[in-house]
Amino acid sequence: MSRMTEKEAYLIIDIGTGNVRVAVAESTGNILGVERADMSYERDEHYPESIYFDPDQLWRQIIQLAKTALTHSSPVTIRAITATSQREGIVAIGKEGQSLIGMPNIDHRGREWEDAIPDKNRIYQRTGRYPTSLFSALKLVGIRQRRTDLWNEVATFLSISDWAQYQLSGLARYEHSQASETLLYDVASKEWSAELCNFFELDTALLPPLQSAGTVLGPVLPAVAAELNLRPDALVVVGGADTQLAVRSLQPSVDDVVIVSGTTTPIIKLVDHYITDNQQRTWTNRHIDEKSFILEANAGVTGLNYQRLKEIFYPHESYEIIENELAESNESNCVAALGSLLADEKTPLIRGGFIFNTPVSHQLTRGDFIHAILWDIACSIYENYKSLCAVTTHDEPYIWACGGGMQSRTLRQFIANLTQKTVRIRETYRQASVVGGVLVCTDALGMAGAEPVTLEEVIPEDAERFQVRYQNWKKARNAFKSMP
Repeated sequence: MSRMTEKEAYLIIDIGTGNVRVAVAESTGNILGVERADMSYERDEHYPESIYFDPDQLWRQIIQLAKTALTHSSPVTIRAITATSQREGIVAIGKEGQSLIGMPNIDHRGREWEDAIPDKNRIYQRTGRYPTSLFSALKLVGIRQRRTDLWNEVATFLSISDWAQYQLSGLARYEHSQASETLLYDVASKEWSAELCNFFELDTALLPPLQSAGTVLGPVLPAVAAELNLRPDALVVVGGADTQLAVRSLQPSVDDVVIVSGTTTPIIKLVDHYITDNQQRTWTNRHIDEKSFILEANAGVTGLNYQRLKEIFYPHESYEIIENELAESNESNCVAALGSLLADEKTPLIRGGFIFNTPVSHQLTRGDFIHAILWDIACSIYENYKSLCAVTTHDEPYIWACGGGMQSRTLRQFIANLTQKTVRIRETYRQASVVGGVLVCTDALGMAGAEPVTLEEVIPEDAERFQVRYQNWKKARNAFKSMP
């Protein structure tokens, strides 16, 4: 078949915390093929709490996934390539342009130097987030303080998605939604900040030029085009943070609230001006368009908890089987508290588990444990949603939801019942960040994106009957918080 009759498509690279995916998709959002593999991490023994990845190994993995996805999707003509990734993760780039070390969002090599940060209130005002080792600046400080030989080789750094685009194009640029996560970027002014760099004693020369999502970075490098059998005029498009691209897939309006259920669960509100929380509970990020901001509270590693406990209770069964078992009972014989984050709490929950009556009842099933896990996730989302509403009101009668975690209709119903808002999902909710990448490509090429289709609306049930269960969950959480 000639290239003139091949389908036109985009290549989307999605580098998450747990896995990396490469998808081939049409401009309509129709996914022709997707391949995935686990992210590979190693422990960095220089620090108490640090892991890293080898960027060269990850790139080889991405190339292989891309080859397989393209083979399974053939015949297609790739017009554009873009990338999205976990936030807060970075790759250090050396003086010869080489990739030195990858530091994911779960790397905390800078934790020992958190207390040395001056004027944290000022940093919050400028960056929209309270400074911790989660963010990129502290990762760089950790390298400078303890790995001098490596630090002396560092010329710049990039978010993981910007690094993937650097590998594709040879151009080092930093996208604004990703720059929001560095503590070196003035979120309101939409620019790097010399003042913020001074707080961390980092040279502004480390900072690469900024470039907006949905713009063309340049043509794909000839070597990459040859290896993937792409046309030489295939374009590399600037993507962005995975949460922002997932939000983009829903095509929400200003003042809408969106829950993105992945490894972690951000609860965000789309706003048209820079706003921060007087109590410093929320984050404020740049969205991937020119003017919007995202106000966020985050329930933490809820999705990761669910995946790991599914492997224990339902190691060989599908999510559909779980949902069928859950549908047989409206109640659970146990309560869970599993380490989610609440914006109103000053310290995280470091102990967690299940509480049930003793002696162990014959009525206690594995479904009860999953039921309790989903209720814990829903209550954690609800608590963070309330914190978000304390900063800015939410008057719409609905909430958008997306991400793989939302494939549980039980969870969607729990969220609707607690918030008393209709929970809406789009047809593409499972692959939200990939579809967001498609829309970024259509933006860059000046093409019309696909019209979004609402798949389902979950209507809230009577709130009263859930309040006792909600109070029992709060008691369980407090019980675990009191443990040493």
